[in-house]
Amino acid sequence: MENAVLAFFYEDAIKIGTLAVSTPGLREGGAGTSSVLLGGKYLIVARALSERVAAIYNKMSIVSINTRLPEGEALRLYASLFDKARSGPDTDSAFSKD
Repeated sequence: MENAVLAFFYEDAIKIGTLAVSTPGLREGGAGTSSVLLGGKYLIVARALSERVAAIYNKMSIVSINTRLPEGEALRLYASLFDKARSGPDTDSAFSKD
């Protein structure tokens, strides 16, 4: 998509969860704005992931998160998976038990 990035974070079957939208900052590395459009769970995770996606791609982002993990664990796991997906298959697994 030319002007936005859509990201879906979910467990098991694909489901829409808490939905957040974010715009990148005006300057590179600047803080953007975000808002939750739908949902009542995982508000912080949805906004944080949406802001991260918008900042990295410098585009508007729409993020959906549907999980049963505790909020802090969900943020760490899904941020790690997003970073791994961006960097390609040559990195270590996010699920390794070192």
